[in-house]
Amino acid sequence: MIALERLQEFIKKHALFQEKERLLLAVSGGRDSVLMAKMFKLAGYNFGIAHCNFQLRGKEADEDEYFTVNLASELGVEIFVSKFNTKEYASKNHISIQMAARDLRYQWLENIREEQNYQYIALAHHQNDVVETILLNLTRGTGIAGLHGILAKKGKIIRPMLFLSREEIDSMPPFEFREDSSNLSTKYARNKIRLEVIPVLKQLNPSLEQTFEANRKRFAELETMLNQRVEELRNELFKKLDEHEFEINLEKLKNLVPLNTLLYELFRPYGFTEAILSDLAVSWTSQSGKLFRSATHELLLNRDRILLGRINEEIPAPIIIEQESRLCNWNEKQFSIGIIPIEDFKMCTELNFAQLDYDLLKFPLIMRSWQHGDFFRPLGLKTKKKLSDFFIEQKISLNRKKDIPVLENGNGDIVWIAGLRISEGYKISPNTKKVFILEQLN
Repeated sequence: MIALERLQEFIKKHALFQEKERLLLAVSGGRDSVLMAKMFKLAGYNFGIAHCNFQLRGKEADEDEYFTVNLASELGVEIFVSKFNTKEYASKNHISIQMAARDLRYQWLENIREEQNYQYIALAHHQNDVVETILLNLTRGTGIAGLHGILAKKGKIIRPMLFLSREEIDSMPPFEFREDSSNLSTKYARNKIRLEVIPVLKQLNPSLEQTFEANRKRFAELETMLNQRVEELRNELFKKLDEHEFEINLEKLKNLVPLNTLLYELFRPYGFTEAILSDLAVSWTSQSGKLFRSATHELLLNRDRILLGRINEEIPAPIIIEQESRLCNWNEKQFSIGIIPIEDFKMCTELNFAQLDYDLLKFPLIMRSWQHGDFFRPLGLKTKKKLSDFFIEQKISLNRKKDIPVLENGNGDIVWIAGLRISEGYKISPNTKKVFILEQLN
């Protein structure tokens, strides 16, 4: 059987798996996945079958499940089946039905793979799926990764059927399979491309699949080259400050060529979109202190550099310090409070002490985390400074900032950055009569 030999050659060429490794085949009951299961059986590979019932087509979906269970029995392999409430999942997560089915499928397959000790998950995509994916990506907008479509191997996912085209699969000796009626509906973008766009393109190029496969290989190689260059640049430009924070030389970043592509690729792993990075590029010459956020990370412009850090949304709640308070706790830190007459006062230079002019304070005071837009006048300076700039000068990472206590006066002034500096306007002076002392105990 020539197709079987081609399958084995394709698997070896792309190093998809070793012969004795256990494989979990995702089988829907459709032609492609059933053919994959039958060919794997003929090749003598060690595999089991997993079937998802998304409960979207009523009786038809249940019949697909029944057929796949019987197929596993016929092939003498173990089978795993799961029913999903796909519509409910899509509604709860505000995503499309197709995206919901995809998420549920991949999550479940990976869980089964791990629990049952399978090495890889095999999906039955073929060459026409590659064409559809590339066209779909181009229609929606894509980077270079979208131009190579579907890879034969990515992590624990393998696609051993990519050596076949739809026409070759259709020409195989007949065998039983299930036909998914939803594949004929053009309300889905992928189906519209398959049923209406590709037939027109094949009139222009009858060897469309082979052409796309050749292009796919070129794009994949270009992506490898780009990734190598980006990794070199990341190692050169990103200076690690701590586990989740980097400092980036702004001048070197500005001089990258081609700027937009490299900028996107450098920051893409941190969730930044092209729109955000375009705004960054517009702002970096004139808007020091501006912050840009993705879902997981933030970029802070600071004159000649950019700080990249992971967002930590767990901001400690503020606490109130009353005039009569003598002890307080904030973010697992404890503070003692005292008020003494100036005659009994002895200056302490340790940074865990705040010694302030009591009569300038307006109670209640607030102890909290820093906030964007905070200013204060550090001891010894004549002008106010952005707290974000002060933190940078003190080499405080984006991650650590939220854990540093900020003491706010009742009039809104910041009077102490715990462990770092008091405010110039609240220091002890010749006019001071009482001293307010706040000591961080741990």
